[in-house]
Parts: sequence; structure tokens; C-alpha cells
Amino acid sequence: MIHPTALIHPAAEIDPTADIGPYVIVDGPAKIGPNCRIEAHAQIVGRVEMGAKTVIGRAAIIGGDPQDLGFKPETETGVILGVGNVIREHVTIHRASKAGGFTRLGDGNFLMAGAHLAHDVVLGDKNILANACLLAGHITVGSNTFIGGGAVFHQFIRIGDYCVIQGNGSFGKDIPHFCAAHRINRLMGLNVIGLRRQGFSSEQRAAIKEMFKCLFLSGENLSQAVATARQQEWPVAAQRLLDFVAMPSKRGICAVRQGGAGEE
Repeated sequence: MIHPTALIHPAAEIDPTADIGPYVIVDGPAKIGPNCRIEAHAQIVGRVEMGAKTVIGRAAIIGGDPQDLGFKPETETGVILGVGNVIREHVTIHRASKAGGFTRLGDGNFLMAGAHLAHDVVLGDKNILANACLLAGHITVGSNTFIGGGAVFHQFIRIGDYCVIQGNGSFGKDIPHFCAAHRINRLMGLNVIGLRRQGFSSEQRAAIKEMFKCLFLSGENLSQAVATARQQEWPVAAQRLLDFVAMPSKRGICAVRQGGAGEE
């Protein structure tokens, strides 16, 4: 199942059920699991671990050096892909920047053509990144989140579970669980349709909605709103939203903003 034009490093470990296409380069001690498919002209560079049934599209590059001026190429880092990921054409996923580190994807993610994950990015499970999404270094994404095409993200931010993010948006702050985000660092509300499709009950959705109102629509600043919310008990899903907002990254949390179409 290895095409005769493929170039395979002698240290690579490739399961006999994997399919390696024309002109593929596996350059380094990669581990390619059962029933993986690597399509023509893709490159697997360095220490890449690939779970079963993962697909790497044409001309994708997995495991390249970080785009970090201070990075030393001899640093031992890598990329770990879980099971059943689909990585489409021209996607780039860079290895981690610190010794012993890994850029990581969970299971069942779908990255469309031209998406980019910089060094030290961590994705959970079943996320969809549409074409040309750009994630800078040290970003963490939860699970079951959809990111529209062309959206861009500053380094060191967090994106929660069950989010939906508008294409061509620009984000330099955290996006909490269950939220819909658009434009520049703006929340437009909750991912109501997504929560319903993912099986959240009406009671769960109502509790999340009440928490969202308490945190972002009460008129209090965020730290005051968190303190107010902590004064009562909440169902598990709503508590997850509260805990996310209560522990922001150094970049802070996206906010709901009122205003006309001409605002920023």
C-alpha cells in the first residue's frame, strides 16, 4: 500500500494497512496507524504519531518546524493526531516549540483545505475548521466546535466546547463554552441551534441561557458577574460556562457588545 514514488524514512513505523500515495514524504520517526490514508504529495515531518483511520489530504504538511524565530530545529518535539481525523488539502500543522512538547489533536476532527495550526495548539474531539482558518501558537480548542472559513486567532487564547464562530472573524480573547462569536472579539449570544442538535435538553439550555445573561447581560463587570453567579448552585452545564469565564487566559474574555453596524 506504499506507492513506489513515496519517500519513507527508515525510522518510520507504518501499519501494513495504511495507504501511502504518490510522492508522499515521510521524513523522520513517524508512527502511522491502521487504515490511515496519506494522499499524493503530503509530507509527514519528524516525530508525528497518527491514530487509526486518519486521512491526510494532498500537499498537507504535518510536523514542520514552528514559525518561531527563537526555535532551534534540533529541539525534540512533535505532533500527535488521534483517531479518525480528516486533514484536507494544504493544511499545515506545526510541531511544538518546547522540548518534549506536542501539538495535539483528539479524535474525529475535520480540518478543511488551507487551515493552519501553529505550534503547541491543542484540539479536542469532533471540531470542524473550515477553509483557511488560522490558529496561532498555544491555542486550546475544546470539542464539538465549528469555526467558519478564514477566521483568525491570536496566540494563547482558549476556545470552548460547542461554540460556533463566524467566518472571517478576528479573535484575540477567549471564547467561552456554548457561545456564538463573530466580528472582532464579540459574542453574539449562545450557539442555541448547535446545543439542540448535540442533544442538550431544554432544561440544560435554559440553565446555560440564564448563566449567559448573568455573566454578560447583567450590567455588572465580568468579575462582579462571576461573584454574583457563584452565590447560587447551578446545573452542571451552566457551571461549566461559569468556570470557564471565571478562569480566563491573560488575553481576557470576548464580550457582548451593543451598537450599530459601523462599530469597530
